[in-house]
Amino acid sequence: MAIKEGDIIKVEYIGTFDDGTVFDSTKINGGTPLKFEVGAGQIIPGFDNSVIGKSVGDEFDIRLKPSEAYGQYKEGFTQSIPKDQFPPEQEPEAGLMILLIGPEGQPVPATIKEVNDDIVTIDLNHPMAGKVLNFKVKIIETGCEPDPPHACGPGCEHDHNHDL
Repeated sequence: MAIKEGDIIKVEYIGTFDDGTVFDSTKINGGTPLKFEVGAGQIIPGFDNSVIGKSVGDEFDIRLKPSEAYGQYKEGFTQSIPKDQFPPEQEPEAGLMILLIGPEGQPVPATIKEVNDDIVTIDLNHPMAGKVLNFKVKIIETGCEPDPPHACGPGCEHDHNHDL
């Protein structure tokens, strides 16, 4: 049966840059497939749209432009933060990725661009912004059950309690 919006599916994938470098794969971290609801905005738009109309067992390649993935790189999308706002045990250094908390409590990845005596400049572009992404995708399951409300996120299938 063809996959449509609202279906919950599992896929395996390998993500590469144009030079063949692997940036992500479901084969990493124990080989757990990615589980998501099609059309729910849980993954990048081009990947999400690519599975519509496919069926279990289908294998295909996609090439996503930045506009279909993490967007264009925005020059000047930086912010300066006083160095003393970093935890004392975390010495900021250029190139280090950090997670900030957005206005609605969502994690926002950022990269430290420059460190001066008192100021740390961070780049708020997603690390994959401006990049063309290639994926080899295999649909392995459809008709999956949704994750319970307390689950870690799409594809998280371990048993533990998140209540404190």
